[in-house]
Amino acid sequence: MTTTAPHLLGNFAPVADEATLTDLPVTGTIPPDLTGWYLRNGPNPQQASSAHWFLGDGMVHGIRLESGRATAYRNRWVRTESLRTGARLHDSHGNLDLTAGAANTHVVRHAGRTLALVESSYPYQLDMAPGCELDTLGVYDFGGRLRTPMTAHPKTCPTTGELHFFGYGAPDAPFLTYHRADAAGQLTVSRPVEVGAPTMMHDFHLTSGHVVFMDLPLVFDLPKALSGEPGLPYTWDPGYGARLGVLDRTDPYSPVRWFEIDPCYVFHTLNAHEEGERLVLHAIRYDRLGDGVQVDAHGTLWRWTVNLATCTVREEQLDDRPAEFPRIDDRLAGLPSRYGHASATRTPGSEQRQGAVLRYDLHTGAVTSRLMGPGRTPGEAVFAPADTHAGGPGYLMAFIHAATDRSDLEILDAEHLHTLATVHLPRRVPAGFHGNWLPDH
Repeated sequence: MTTTAPHLLGNFAPVADEATLTDLPVTGTIPPDLTGWYLRNGPNPQQASSAHWFLGDGMVHGIRLESGRATAYRNRWVRTESLRTGARLHDSHGNLDLTAGAANTHVVRHAGRTLALVESSYPYQLDMAPGCELDTLGVYDFGGRLRTPMTAHPKTCPTTGELHFFGYGAPDAPFLTYHRADAAGQLTVSRPVEVGAPTMMHDFHLTSGHVVFMDLPLVFDLPKALSGEPGLPYTWDPGYGARLGVLDRTDPYSPVRWFEIDPCYVFHTLNAHEEGERLVLHAIRYDRLGDGVQVDAHGTLWRWTVNLATCTVREEQLDDRPAEFPRIDDRLAGLPSRYGHASATRTPGSEQRQGAVLRYDLHTGAVTSRLMGPGRTPGEAVFAPADTHAGGPGYLMAFIHAATDRSDLEILDAEHLHTLATVHLPRRVPAGFHGNWLPDH
């Protein structure tokens, strides 16, 4: 008897087709200053099956907002080499093909390019020209200069416009490489960072003066990779230890300073900033993960304070509510941000919980929770600015997944978490990962 995996059931199940819909029904009032595309990426295996939630073919879903109207919805598979030809990251001779990958995790814009990302491979560039939105243009490797995978969580410095990112890989060294592209999209820095083993490094921290890597004990397991066991080829090994690696942005080839922390795992950071000689880092922290990258626990908001003068780290849990997909006003990336948001959501196979959007006041410690209603689970809540003042008022956008064959896009007032508008889709958007609001101007 075969059992369907949890990541292929319910709201995690893939949809079978692509669609273009126009003039979507709306309840409430869409703020008229929102003109652009809300995009969100996620796994949607074309063959309706995959070995792990993280491995399904990428599909980007987009909703177009114009002058108070929801004018269009489109969903398109990212036409990677893996989807088109069945290419694999490693061929039968062990050769690495960085064009092979799902491109299923995030979608970002930098230097005028819209990129679909997954951490195992190169990005894929998407077409955003009218009438061609979300079509795949092809692999993007920064003009041949990128020679490693690219994290799905690059960070744009709001001061310089530079894109900071890294690539990790296994089983061959270097296991970690730091990259930087200037505001025009030219890759200017690529430097290896020495770590003890190939660990799964999903995200990192950026401050105004430093980059902070997280070397955590989810370690690549070659025998598991060769055995074909279910799950991803990573093993939880607390004996490996856990460290934060601090690199000076003004001298990107200087030595990395390492600071030990308690073993844990972090998929996603909220933000980081500097206070004199201290780096203040906020992230959603897990005490541990299961082997094969099984998420059998829940993450909560923590703060690390790294004192560069005393070479110490203070670790503090700030909230005990389950949360994931933390986001800020990205115009404050690497700078002090008083507020952050996250979602109380589900992973495949996890217990059913009341879906909510959370707003953290990082100054007072207060948390505001907006319950989404019975059976309604929010995905990542993306911040969209309401004016030109970084840290000022704005909106949150999130797909809402319900126990039906339909989904909604909810638009909330970011301060009070009140619903301003609900865009109703006549079809389901599967639970997925990350996205962005891409305004026209």
